[in-house]
Amino acid sequence: MPEQTARQWNGHTLVLGMSSIAGSPIKGTELSKAWHSRSILLDSQEMLATLALLLGLPLALGTEPPSCAPLVPVTLDNSTVPRLLGQWFYIVGASKYPPYLEELKAVTYAAFSFSPGSHEDELNVTEIMRINETCVVRNSSKVLVFQQNSTLMHVEGDKREVSMARLIQSDKDLLILNHINSDFPSLSLSARTPNVSKEHMEEFKAQLHCLGFAEEDVFYTSREHTCLLPGEKTGKGSADPQLG
Repeated sequence: MPEQTARQWNGHTLVLGMSSIAGSPIKGTELSKAWHSRSILLDSQEMLATLALLLGLPLALGTEPPSCAPLVPVTLDNSTVPRLLGQWFYIVGASKYPPYLEELKAVTYAAFSFSPGSHEDELNVTEIMRINETCVVRNSSKVLVFQQNSTLMHVEGDKREVSMARLIQSDKDLLILNHINSDFPSLSLSARTPNVSKEHMEEFKAQLHCLGFAEEDVFYTSREHTCLLPGEKTGKGSADPQLG
């Protein structure tokens, strides 16, 4: 038998030399039996390693933090714009843009309504809000709808731009706006009713977390500071931070 023999073993080329066990040369059938035993051992170890990997994979995937899904804007067209009409209650907002931040701190209650404007891409806006201790009514602003890029522009009576935003996909009774006229993230949540479910609130908080907002960056309205919309006889309140 030559001193070195090249053999193919399980797809791998093994160079076999003068192997020994306990210092004694292994020859002929003993050599074949030794390599057969080693093959079984290696195959068993590989199977155990593969099994451990497969069993551990779901656990590893389960412990991964949830990924942040991107905000998906609503495509504004003749079927989606009419859904904006009617009354909305402002619930909560967050911003890192200093001018917005100051307003968020001052507004303790807000409600607004959209009605058809002079053309299909224009909405009239009526707002009522409590700024510090004073209720203020505004009905001179409009929202311009740009269907080509699905954006909304809030303008005052003199057509001065106040803000631009994209409507984010969500429940039909929620109005989530991503304000885009600055390099600072800003997000707000309004709803058809003064209260939203705990599930919807948690989903919105998760979106805020993905945008890098901390709890101190988030400002809620309060039922205690309700103002009445024109024509209302009883207050409907607004939102609490803790909702059920």
